[in-house]
Amino acid sequence: MHILVLGGAGMVGRKFIERLAGDGGLGGKPVTRVTAQDVVVAAAPPAAPFDFEAVVSDLSIEGEAEKLIATRPELIVHLAAIVSGEAEADFDKGYRINLDGTRYLFDAIRKTGDGYKPRLIFTSSIAVFGAPFHDKIEDEFFTTPLTSYGTQKAIGELLLSDYTRRGFFDGVGIRLPTICVRPGKPNKAASGFFSNIIREPLNGEEAVLPVSDQVRHWHASPRSAVGFLIHAATMETAAIGPRRALTMPGYSCTVAEQIEALRKVAGENVVARIKRVQDPVIDGIVAGWPRNFNPQRAPALGFKAESSFEEIIRVHIDDELHGTFVK
Repeated sequence: MHILVLGGAGMVGRKFIERLAGDGGLGGKPVTRVTAQDVVVAAAPPAAPFDFEAVVSDLSIEGEAEKLIATRPELIVHLAAIVSGEAEADFDKGYRINLDGTRYLFDAIRKTGDGYKPRLIFTSSIAVFGAPFHDKIEDEFFTTPLTSYGTQKAIGELLLSDYTRRGFFDGVGIRLPTICVRPGKPNKAASGFFSNIIREPLNGEEAVLPVSDQVRHWHASPRSAVGFLIHAATMETAAIGPRRALTMPGYSCTVAEQIEALRKVAGENVVARIKRVQDPVIDGIVAGWPRNFNPQRAPALGFKAESSFEEIIRVHIDDELHGTFVK
């Protein structure tokens, strides 16, 4: 099996490729080749049992998608995107990367023809939903995003369903919760503080909390995100039906509950490293996001996530900090 990972140098892409290297196969089939595309060089996983190729390119440039699929990968994982805060700050760049790049990819597959019909996983976002919300967002809730990023992802979902309906590829859309705790350095996502207030204190560093303690949000760990991709790649897709975008399971909690979970796991000294500095721009963006969900379709189809925020913190400590932290 040949797998193409778009956005393969990003956190989720890197972890997905590392999981493939560890498993050696996918769905009972050996993985023989992985191509990781991004605007920077993707690192090869250690001791990979497959051929690995890192491709540096920009998917939003016409003709790039055709080059990437020329070898007809059986599975395409589309993670390439710019994140919410950057898409809001740079309107043109957001639509160019998040929408034009997606459309170029879909059309490149369609125009290949000759029986080529890969499994295509499109990573969407809960940002496709906009206020006013129900207390818990059901699978049938309409998509009326209140950010440019959410709009770009919602359009991608519609294209995914239509191209799948027309038989051009076998698409699965997964609406990711906010992935927390993200390892590494802060990025430009407006949601970045959800990870920052856990990651930096566990590393012995101060973190800034730019919103109220009462902000509620929907989370899943990086480990769960990789699990979503693995399941989407191997499941029987006929059961999804014509609505190809699925809201992934997750855990809803307030920032105050996040902090309390950190206190239980790591202690008061770690929590004391969180500093409150209100940011009206971030506050305004977050106010338009959904807070809680009641997904039925994805869990029924076999997708799984954590059931507490303490569990999410412990996953981070185990996977990223070798089981320890700065007390």
